[in-house]
Amino acid sequence: MANKRYTDAATALEGVLFDGMTICAGGFGLCGIPERLIDAIEASGVKDLTIASNNAGIDGQGLGKLLRSRQVKKMISSYVGENKEFERQYLSGELEVEFCPQGTLAERCRAGGAGIPGFYTKTGVGTQVAEGKEVKVFDGQDYILERGIRADLAIIKGWKADESGNLIFRKTARNFNQPMATAGKICVAEVEEIVPVGSLDPDTIHLPGIYVKRMIVGAPYDKQIEFRTVRERVSA
Repeated sequence: MANKRYTDAATALEGVLFDGMTICAGGFGLCGIPERLIDAIEASGVKDLTIASNNAGIDGQGLGKLLRSRQVKKMISSYVGENKEFERQYLSGELEVEFCPQGTLAERCRAGGAGIPGFYTKTGVGTQVAEGKEVKVFDGQDYILERGIRADLAIIKGWKADESGNLIFRKTARNFNQPMATAGKICVAEVEEIVPVGSLDPDTIHLPGIYVKRMIVGAPYDKQIEFRTVRERVSA
């Protein structure tokens, strides 16, 4: 069994990064994001990136770091509402954005990972999402053609993995990580813990190790909160 474990994020990404590449990044907001790998990409200085991700983090956190450093040329995203720098770059023409409905984005990555070049969906019919796309009628209703996404690299965050790369995601951190992992020609995972082969119940594994080429332990993590809200104190 090949050793998939690397000492740190920079080492795990060595020889993988290049200018103009496409990256699929797992996570949702600041939940389940590959923090250490994002930091290593920022430190590498690689530029002109196209990144497929549900969103781009927030200002100064997550993928927002790569926007701040001007390393991203294009984002393929479904939600962009919490990042002022994203908004500024988009409105000023510095950043190309391909808006993609959330379910469609997940399916485009899943399809790419399954070797499916395209599929038809009703989502987006009659909106700007459909502009320039092929429309086909099924059972009297319009559907638009969406292309599967294949990336040069997938970066994901997992909870626990064994030494062969079989991986478990924890609760909502599973979000986009699994389809993104399959869509990359190379998948690099950061996890909180790596355990010996045979330690994980096969029925609990979310991502088979065949998809994971390299991995690191990223723990410990500081929990980042996008919005901290509390109830108003009720007077007695």
